[in-house]
Amino acid sequence: MEQVTDHILAAARKVIAVHINYPSRAAQRGRTPEQPSYFLKPSSSLAIGSAEAPSTVERPAGCELLGFEGEIALIIGKPARRVGIADAWSHVEWVTASNDLGVYDLRYADKGSNLRSKGGDGFTPVGPGLIAADAVDPAKLRVRTWHNGSLVQDDTTEDLLFPFARLVADLSQLLTLEEGDIILTGTPAGASVAKPGDVVEVEVSTSTTAAGGAATGLTTGRLVTRVEEGTTPFADFGARPRTDDLQREEAYGSREAAGLSTQPAEATAAAVGPVLSPGLKAKLESVCTATLSSQLRKRGLNNVSIDGLTSTRPEKRIVGLARTLRYVPNREDLFKTHGGGFNAQKKAIDSVNEGEILVMEARGEKGTGTIGDILALRAQVRGAAAIITDGGVRDFSAVAAMDMPTYYANPHPAVLGRRHIPWDTDITIACGGTTVQPGDIIVADSDGILVIPPALAEELADDSIAQEREEVFIAEMVQQGHSVDGLYPLNAEWRGKYEQWEAGKAND
Repeated sequence: MEQVTDHILAAARKVIAVHINYPSRAAQRGRTPEQPSYFLKPSSSLAIGSAEAPSTVERPAGCELLGFEGEIALIIGKPARRVGIADAWSHVEWVTASNDLGVYDLRYADKGSNLRSKGGDGFTPVGPGLIAADAVDPAKLRVRTWHNGSLVQDDTTEDLLFPFARLVADLSQLLTLEEGDIILTGTPAGASVAKPGDVVEVEVSTSTTAAGGAATGLTTGRLVTRVEEGTTPFADFGARPRTDDLQREEAYGSREAAGLSTQPAEATAAAVGPVLSPGLKAKLESVCTATLSSQLRKRGLNNVSIDGLTSTRPEKRIVGLARTLRYVPNREDLFKTHGGGFNAQKKAIDSVNEGEILVMEARGEKGTGTIGDILALRAQVRGAAAIITDGGVRDFSAVAAMDMPTYYANPHPAVLGRRHIPWDTDITIACGGTTVQPGDIIVADSDGILVIPPALAEELADDSIAQEREEVFIAEMVQQGHSVDGLYPLNAEWRGKYEQWEAGKAND
């Protein structure tokens, strides 16, 4: 078995990491990306660890949340530039274990780059052994992680959101993957927090295990990392560690694991929200809000529309999970403590994820802007599907020119602080006359905006598709000159004709 060596680490010009790739992790985070997304880690973060010579990693002084994530690492063997999926795996030479370490205390300062939080020295241990890529099926690998001897992660690559070949091919579209480059391929559920004195072990193998936990097929052996306490404090000219309960929950994986004994009734943050699967999203995108509204009404839900707003892109149909932001009326003393710096508005913008929709409660107040061009651009760059506010929009021409739709009450030139204080995020809010919770499904088109309870979404989509199919038939009959009496809605006679029509379409 080949071993990871200092020479191999020195050859790595780039370390590229994937955000979410395992269904178990997507379910835990409450979001399933449509496309893979990545971040870079410096090659100086690489280290080697084995049972005989564990690597050590420092939890920086003043930090609380050093997160560990067991992952499978791919090492590129020959350059890849604009390769196809079918050829991509041939550019991978080795498979090994990795641990994508990072401190959640510095996430706020990274603006999404992960440089401070995940780029520290020793934050990317890999090894110790290498498995030849041409000797394995990339869809039949297993990754396991132990924390102080207890197995906390155990998953396979059988049902990845983005198979390894797709990652290689996707990355090669825009950049050259060079010999020695390393790709960290995502972590399953179970990642958590390590403290000074803890030991984290990661192993990648090709098979199940024998009694006692030993791997029976090809294996990397256990990558071993010991955590030490840092003693050098951060200087006062840079970002200092800072955390809160949301970061603790994300680092540990749940409020319970983080020791947060109480769950606020309204704190249904996106991290614990439902997963909007690609299949469900496609169904909802295929039907109009008018149909969905009628199906919601059949279920007794009449107060689920966000009213009175205009879209900058009315031709677009939008489906996504809600993230929320609440503004309260401006009070000068409170604006001083909550309105400046990296406030709730900026935090919401900087944490919105691909495909999510940021919904803002502005109390219908139209005398100021609640979003402008810079923050709207930041949301678009992060992949937000839309912004919805029942207040005003500043820099309207620039916001309206963006590809991402913004739903708004009116344009207004005034700054936020004239009427609002950005107060809190990911809580239950009111927008445009209805209640919106984090994790609600938002569907919007030229007819309006609907808020769909996640538990109803699947059956609602199926029934809406069936309804629109009936309406295609009804429209054809009206076009042929038939009266709508008994046809719209279908009576028994017309329903029989519809079923015959439907059967004929199925046989075409």
